[in-house]
Amino acid sequence: MTSTSATKVPVEFNDKVVRQFMLASIIFGVVAMLAGVFIASQLNFHQLNLAEWLTFGRLRPLHTNAAIFAFVGNMMFAGVYYSTQRLCKVRMGHDTLSAIHFWGWQAIIVAAAITLPLGLSRGKEYAELIWPINIAVAVIWVVFAVNFFLTLHKRNEPSLYVALWFYIATIVTVAMLYIVNHLSIPTSWTHSYGVFGGVQDGLVQWWYGHNAVAFFLTTPILGIMYYFLPKAAERPVYSYRLSIVHFWSLVFLYIWAGPHHLLNTALPKWLQMLGMFFSLMLWAPSWGGMLNGLLTLRGAWDKLRTDPVIKFFIAGVTFYGMATFEGPLLSIRAVNSLSHYSDWTIGHVHSGALGWNGFMAAGLFYWLAPRLWNTKLYSISLANFHFWIGTFGILLYVVAMWISGIMQGLMLNQVTQDGLALKNTFLDTLQAIRPLMGLRVIGGAMFLVGWVVMAWNLWKTIRSGKPVNEVREVAVIQRGSVDTMGMKETFFNDPTTYTIGGLLLVFGWIFLPSGADVASLVCAVIFGWMAVKRFRQTSKTWSFWYEKLLHNYLPFTVLTFVAVVIGGLIQIVPTVTVNSAKNVEDRVQKLYEPLELAGRDIYVSEGCYNCHSQMIRTLVPDVMRYGEYSRLGESIYDHPYQWGSKRTGPDLAREGGARPDSWHYEHMMDPRSMSPQSNMPSYAHLKDKPFDQNALPKKIAVLSQLGVPYPAMDATSIKMKALEQGAKIAEELKKSNIVVRPDSEMVAIIAYLQKLGQFEPVEDILTKKGQGIPFPLSPVIPDKSRNAAVTH
Repeated sequence: MTSTSATKVPVEFNDKVVRQFMLASIIFGVVAMLAGVFIASQLNFHQLNLAEWLTFGRLRPLHTNAAIFAFVGNMMFAGVYYSTQRLCKVRMGHDTLSAIHFWGWQAIIVAAAITLPLGLSRGKEYAELIWPINIAVAVIWVVFAVNFFLTLHKRNEPSLYVALWFYIATIVTVAMLYIVNHLSIPTSWTHSYGVFGGVQDGLVQWWYGHNAVAFFLTTPILGIMYYFLPKAAERPVYSYRLSIVHFWSLVFLYIWAGPHHLLNTALPKWLQMLGMFFSLMLWAPSWGGMLNGLLTLRGAWDKLRTDPVIKFFIAGVTFYGMATFEGPLLSIRAVNSLSHYSDWTIGHVHSGALGWNGFMAAGLFYWLAPRLWNTKLYSISLANFHFWIGTFGILLYVVAMWISGIMQGLMLNQVTQDGLALKNTFLDTLQAIRPLMGLRVIGGAMFLVGWVVMAWNLWKTIRSGKPVNEVREVAVIQRGSVDTMGMKETFFNDPTTYTIGGLLLVFGWIFLPSGADVASLVCAVIFGWMAVKRFRQTSKTWSFWYEKLLHNYLPFTVLTFVAVVIGGLIQIVPTVTVNSAKNVEDRVQKLYEPLELAGRDIYVSEGCYNCHSQMIRTLVPDVMRYGEYSRLGESIYDHPYQWGSKRTGPDLAREGGARPDSWHYEHMMDPRSMSPQSNMPSYAHLKDKPFDQNALPKKIAVLSQLGVPYPAMDATSIKMKALEQGAKIAEELKKSNIVVRPDSEMVAIIAYLQKLGQFEPVEDILTKKGQGIPFPLSPVIPDKSRNAAVTH
């Protein structure tokens, strides 16, 4: 359609919702960072655990959820709503949907801020929210998706710009990840058990956890980078072709990398190697995106000296490059054996969350505020001060955590001269890194000060102007000129045929048995050669197909979903569909008695998993310190799994029976009395608080429904068994002159701790089955490669 025949109409963009999300992000950014500084201080000063709802274990999930969903989430929505309307040359799909999205998201954040300190948690990192809130998250996400795709449907710009590609990937992938990982069966309005347990739960959790970072904290921010950085620099994106390679390789490869969070654990080795392999491959697309962003500033580097927006954007992109170099590095098994469970990982996470997300957010807000309120930035000097104090703060934080993590890892692995014993206790390593944990507090506080300065600067900016909605004249496109590609044209063409065919052959090389895998690899090489030859012959046809694809948002969305779902299916389906009872190696976890189950739920509620792992890795120092390496069958009934990701305290996988009940009681009442210089908070409030007896029958019924082989028991017998075991523990404590209620949460958590590590050998199970005693488990041959890892 020619410009002379195009109908031009004025379009007023909905910038009100952009302003709302921006202000919410600034406010919740302060909350998240303040919570982070406070809990970092608690690790050095245990006295700051002021009340049961202000302990580290309960506040750490509040900090992470506030940082991810409240701070970055609101910033992301502000950037998406602003740029999507301009890229589509149309107002957002529906004002009511935009309002529901904003207020619904804030209500979710408030609900999380109330429930997490109260100990209402699912016990899974970045997925702690209880099931009613999870349903609300899903509903509001659907509202966001409908609003976004409705905007694409009525757009007045035929082609989808690169930023929109990343937004589409974010919307479809986060929905998939969130729903699968949060599948659960409620036992009450505030509690549920996830449908996955043990190794399956660990795999699904980090499939979600890693890709929450990828598709909530990375892809939407990359979309924002591709829109706002060229706007700020007044230069086009450096390379359109590089952006194509960046997008498709990133969304395809990222989804595979989750297992690198479980290296050297009981996770099947093939999944560990798969996660490591694809994590290393992520170096290429991640750095391709970083270079595309940095080189966009070509010819305009002088602005770096004078424009604070450019400063923040370039520093943010640089931190993105640093974090995406470090991530694959940490996924190498040898490096991971040192870094995992240590502060090195904490430094890595914060270089991304503060350096990448935080600086991109600051640059975005400094660019948006003058335009949304039709004024000038109040103070460039304050913005520059924010940049430098924030940069120094995050560098101090990250470097301190690098040194702390490496130091602690080396100290934990250090043995005596004869090599027969470990040289340092866990507390020795904790004392050694205390100064570095103090530097973390200082670095985080400096970043927080910078953010508060920005908030003041923007507040003064807002006060000097008034809110405006941009109005722009746009040419209305004919509906029949876009979105005409059908599914047949989408899939049956050279680009998709060669891509899917090549992937299937590569998968054959990875998964087929010896002999067939080589044949599949040879076929993949031949097929790849044929694809390259075909591309050279018909490159214009391939380019024409892709340009047409960009005129059709639904086929583009479907192909994006296919790209991300392939990796998820390859990882999860083999592990989930195989009967979990076969994944036990040579031993099986003993069932939790009712009181022990109550204690386990208290352990989760108090957030103990934030500091303690329950997974002894196949590494000599781990085995020397904690006992035999953990087997798959030893966590088969754990909903949720408790392998952990950080050891602020020692591993507890074999804690059961290692110490008397009285030790655990005194340790929970006053950790320093048993472990001098410990930074663990006191849990004295558990002493007089009764555990919930009435909840146990429903909990056991749900676990039975999930495959845990509890014998038939009525509600009365369940409660009686719990009270009888509690009475025995109380009687044992009385011998040490300790008086405690047999129905207290203290007794319940002691019962749970004493059960950890108890198992039944598979041989005994086979004997029971031979005697006609029903048992649902079947043994497998232990993984000899994991035994070799320990003995050598």
